[in-house]
Amino acid sequence: MQQSVFDHMQQMGHEQLVFCHDPHSGLNAIIAIHDTTLGPALGGTRLWNYASHEDAIIDALRLSRGMTYKAAISDLNLGGGKAVIIGDAATIKSEALWRRYGKFVNSLNGKYITAEDVNTSARDMEYISLETDFVTGVPEYMGGSGDPSPFTAYGVFMGMKAAAKKAFGTDDLSGKKVTVQGVGHVGQYLVGHLIEEGAKVTITDINAARVKETAEKFHGVEVIDGKDLFDREMDIYAPCALGATVNTQAINSMKCPVIAGAANNQLADENIHGPMLIEKGIIYVPDFLINAGGLINVAAELDGYNRERVMGNVEKIYGRTSEILALSDKEKLHTQAAAMRIAEKRLRDIANVKARL
Repeated sequence: MQQSVFDHMQQMGHEQLVFCHDPHSGLNAIIAIHDTTLGPALGGTRLWNYASHEDAIIDALRLSRGMTYKAAISDLNLGGGKAVIIGDAATIKSEALWRRYGKFVNSLNGKYITAEDVNTSARDMEYISLETDFVTGVPEYMGGSGDPSPFTAYGVFMGMKAAAKKAFGTDDLSGKKVTVQGVGHVGQYLVGHLIEEGAKVTITDINAARVKETAEKFHGVEVIDGKDLFDREMDIYAPCALGATVNTQAINSMKCPVIAGAANNQLADENIHGPMLIEKGIIYVPDFLINAGGLINVAAELDGYNRERVMGNVEKIYGRTSEILALSDKEKLHTQAAAMRIAEKRLRDIANVKARL
């Protein structure tokens, strides 16, 4: 890490970074709290076998920053936070690990509220809940909302339709060629929506078992090797795996009018690749806008869960996407910058309200 941790925190505007270690359970975790202007920081816990501790820190910082913008643009009274646990999901999970992690979350006294993310589940949240109340996404039989993936996928579908309306003049996706990169929980639900609408769906994933499961579940999907992903003609690219797939090399090869997917931090560098997409005429739906459905869902647990109300709020992603695309055109901004402008205005406005109390 060429810069110090504090340099990174200052550049991104973080409030706090917490390191958690427990030798007995094998827990090595990092909790990043970006901004609590709007409320306590809510964000999922990601379990990933990072190549280095530095990679884990940077991921936690970037993801938590994205959660601040996600909550702000979704009109939620929540801040941005994220946690990462370093390890192999196939071997490290245990009741002891999750309960020990729950104690660390509890020690923050509600400044951070956790939830599901990559390689974590409602069952894991149940273990965490044995040690802290500051957890959402617990199973439905415990009064929670369960797996947030269907809501994330539905929000992506809504944002994708709004982008299609801009690109093609109609939000009807029937006949459109959509490539979904990553068919985990969210990706599979998104494929289901696309197939139902009549889209021509292509899938790719580094996990062969997930590809096989998805292809068997949804007849008619085409499976491709991810190596030649951007050599193919497509109408919509939907990144639903890890971030940074929208980079210089990929953009130079892309043949799609629209990028709309569930992955976080899709732009490898928002200051470089946002403008590149504008220059190439590709409509990009900002990740923290389009994938907010899961956050909207788990946030509802804090106020008394109502599924119908949640679905109505997730559907608003369509209108917000249209608003961002219009602002991008009007102000000659790339869409990521346009979305950040709206989110940052809300943060400033509420900070000013609180300062005057």
